[in-house]
Amino acid sequence: MEQYLIDTNVVSDYLSASLPSLGMVFLDVVIDAVPNLSIITQIELLCWNTDKITSQNVHNFIVDSVVLDITPGVITQCVVLRKEKKIKLPDAIIAATAMVNNLIFN
Repeated sequence: MEQYLIDTNVVSDYLSASLPSLGMVFLDVVIDAVPNLSIITQIELLCWNTDKITSQNVHNFIVDSVVLDITPGVITQCVVLRKEKKIKLPDAIIAATAMVNNLIFN
């Protein structure tokens, strides 16, 4: 199965079960195969101001995920992306993380 880099909005929609049923089924399969997150997504998720139950669910999700750090390769790709496109730094880091690790992202 192909591997995906899951972003913050997808995690939010998944944990709140607000995706369409086919989206939930698809993400169940992706997540059961071990979810991949960028370090930026981890930080964004941990910054949520939520109740204790949601906070624990987010924590558990992160613990069960592979969190990909910013490596020299990610930095190089991020610089290329930022020079070629006008995107925000966090988005460039997430995209570069996916590209360097051969992961599908949105």
